[in-house]
Amino acid sequence: MSISIYIIFFSVTLALTLVLVPVNIRYSRKTGLLDHPGNRSIHKNSIALAGGLSFAIPIILFEIIAAGFLVENRENFLELAAGGIMITVLGFLDDKRKFTARYKLLFQIVIASFMYFSGFRMNMLTNPFGGDIDLSIFSFPFTILWYVTVINAFNLVDGIDGLAAGIGAIVAGVLLTVGIISGYPFIIILSILLFAGCLGFLRYNFYPAKIFMGDTGALFLGFTIASICVAGVSQFKGIAAMTLLIPIAVLGLPLVETTSTVFRRMKGNRHLFLADKEHIHHKLLDLGFSQKVIALVLYFVTFLFGMIAIGFSFSSKKLFLLILLLLVFILFILIILLYSKELKK
Repeated sequence: MSISIYIIFFSVTLALTLVLVPVNIRYSRKTGLLDHPGNRSIHKNSIALAGGLSFAIPIILFEIIAAGFLVENRENFLELAAGGIMITVLGFLDDKRKFTARYKLLFQIVIASFMYFSGFRMNMLTNPFGGDIDLSIFSFPFTILWYVTVINAFNLVDGIDGLAAGIGAIVAGVLLTVGIISGYPFIIILSILLFAGCLGFLRYNFYPAKIFMGDTGALFLGFTIASICVAGVSQFKGIAAMTLLIPIAVLGLPLVETTSTVFRRMKGNRHLFLADKEHIHHKLLDLGFSQKVIALVLYFVTFLFGMIAIGFSFSSKKLFLLILLLLVFILFILIILLYSKELKK
């Protein structure tokens, strides 16, 4: 596929997102779809919600269009678009009606199962010290776990202005780089679409935000990234560089935040899916940092994880695994220090 097609896909997706966000803001205000200040909120005014529609719609549209360009991946694009529509509807309905965590998790599992039976599945686990591990009968539970984890990881980091969209853009940029290195158009197109959508939305979502992506955007963002990673890891054998270590590395910050959240809530005998204001960005706010500074710092941390992820494509997996583990360790130490007062209770 020619570079001009990639440029057109990026430019039009970016332009459509920039056009749709103001429309989305007016629609949210007109219908009362707003995020009002409350105990769990850090904003002072009511902000338009469900902004994820602004980038989900163009991305899904171009996934369908792309099916006409890459005939060999036509079904893959259409299946991904179908899954994207389902997760977007789930997020939008949740923004409007507020589903319980149990129902939301159930629907996520159903959508992840659809993707598994569509061929987006995790067949192998990367072993940096030897041959890859064939998951065999464990392919299904590992795939479902991957989707649910990544989807909810982005839901957790969507706590301050621009954080989820910025991290999504960085992750998409890294996956795009790996796709270019591997020379596989399917990954390149998906990453370009996601990168353009996140950048366009960030124009209105960075502090001070005029609109929030809501569950509509966070669930779609996590779903799309999880799908790109699964496609690169196991479905399309042409991507030798896309081992499981790459998505794990580039998603380091959201995954560490998710892990620490699970342990923290288990320690406090609290519901795993009960929202709170104890995430890393909330703790940094408590220390006096502004939303803008926190977003930029966590962008940088994600960028470091991304550089490690790209490094897996060029050098020894053992070396970069060591660097990855060191960075994860440092991040965990930072989180422990932030929660030190709570741990003493």
